[in-house]
Amino acid sequence: MKRSIMLDAVKKETGYWDFIIVGGGATGLGVAVDAATRGFKTLLLEMHDFSKGTSSRSTKLVHGGIRYLQQGNVSLVLEALRERGLMIQNAPHLVHNQSFIVPNYDWWEGPFYGVGLKVYDMLAGKLGLGPSKNLSLAKTRERLPTIRTQGLKGGVIYYDGQFDDSRLAINLAETAAENKGVLLNYMKVNDLVKSGGFVQGVKATDMLTGDQYEINGRVVINATGVFTDDLLKKDDTEAKPIVAISQGIHLIIDKKFLPGDTAIMVPQTDDGRVLFAVPWHGKVVLGTTDTPVDNPSLEPMALEEEIEFVIKHAAKYLDGNPTRKDVRSVFAGLRPLVKMGDSKHTASLSRDHTLIVNPSGLVTITGGKWTTYRKMAQDVVDQASIIAGLNPGTCVTENLSIHGWLKNLDKSHPQYYYGSDLVSIKKIVRDNPELGEKLHERLSYIKAEVVWATRNEMAMTVEDVLSRRTRALLLDAQASIDMAPEVARLMADEAGYDEAWQKRQVEEYTEVAKRYLLA
Repeated sequence: MKRSIMLDAVKKETGYWDFIIVGGGATGLGVAVDAATRGFKTLLLEMHDFSKGTSSRSTKLVHGGIRYLQQGNVSLVLEALRERGLMIQNAPHLVHNQSFIVPNYDWWEGPFYGVGLKVYDMLAGKLGLGPSKNLSLAKTRERLPTIRTQGLKGGVIYYDGQFDDSRLAINLAETAAENKGVLLNYMKVNDLVKSGGFVQGVKATDMLTGDQYEINGRVVINATGVFTDDLLKKDDTEAKPIVAISQGIHLIIDKKFLPGDTAIMVPQTDDGRVLFAVPWHGKVVLGTTDTPVDNPSLEPMALEEEIEFVIKHAAKYLDGNPTRKDVRSVFAGLRPLVKMGDSKHTASLSRDHTLIVNPSGLVTITGGKWTTYRKMAQDVVDQASIIAGLNPGTCVTENLSIHGWLKNLDKSHPQYYYGSDLVSIKKIVRDNPELGEKLHERLSYIKAEVVWATRNEMAMTVEDVLSRRTRALLLDAQASIDMAPEVARLMADEAGYDEAWQKRQVEEYTEVAKRYLLA
């Protein structure tokens, strides 16, 4: 998958694309896969890098949503549990079964959560990942050796899914490309092309060269997440905002605070959120918060009160008592929630996805979550193909293997998440053994991954490599800063960039990465 080839396809196309998708996060990429696999001439444009925003900053969980069950939204839970099963089936190299324990500190919690999780199991049906059950105090301590034991009565174990979000995003892009889809990162849509009141394409700028493009399409799909209202305004200046933005933050700490492979789930925190402590890539993800935010941003900042909230609650449950100095990285993500009346509390806003068709023919998809990306895409393509005057055809994504699909993985291999591509990465190392060296002693990433990302995964910047092709920025921000000069050098050697490019890239990356460090 090479950007130069994708760009040539856009330059050579003089007619109409069937679908122009604006936005390269989970939703847009899912739509691109669905549309391309139905045989539609598909173009996706992303103003930054694939999954730069919300879609690379999740809690790394593929789940039905325990909290939605508490809220009585059984239909959403049913849909999400089914989609969870399909994600594990279609991308087993990235999505796997994860055990969780709900620790019980009051006598009633075991029976209460035990019954609720049995309902969760029942709703999952044959796509369930394992039966939940009550655990004794001894079993709970065995599975969670660092759990705070004062007042602990036992726990309830259940199973959900876990994944690597931005790795799945890039594999979705590759899947769409393998089905003749054209996808471009760093291509910003500035405006809509309209004729007779109907949307007929977009005006876009290549952010790497400054070149301008006017591109025709039978239907334009707005899949821009927290920026949804911006594109709606370009279609109708009187359009009222439909998205409420909620910020969730995550802290990364070392594995010593939660050894083993079992996660902790706390169903109810002070702000009504679910709190997770989840093993991920040899670290532990702590989160998350639910804070209303007024304006969207590509680099949202964790608020001081959010950081203190997560640390305080983590210390309630982990004996190691993690503090600020133990945080390797802090990252924030923005969720696009669909507004319902005048609700001020984002925790209670809908997590369902919403599909809107404007009188101009602009199709907007917003809301939802990673777990249901495939179903969201199916709904969009069904609707948008009719708007475009095309035969919808048959959706094939329920049983579509995502690029990299590999069932029998050695999860102990440090680069297992490449799935079937790992063979090619090993060949790069065989051809040049130096590329088998680690980029930093605290992380498992090797030099060959930089070459692979530059050569095959449309990584255009050091940030693309360190934040989304690898997850170095999220796992250990300081280590990623230390790695940046070598990453820039490897990218330059592969793509023919000069020393000025390397210097500029390292400076720009360092500025971004500093925001992930806790003072």
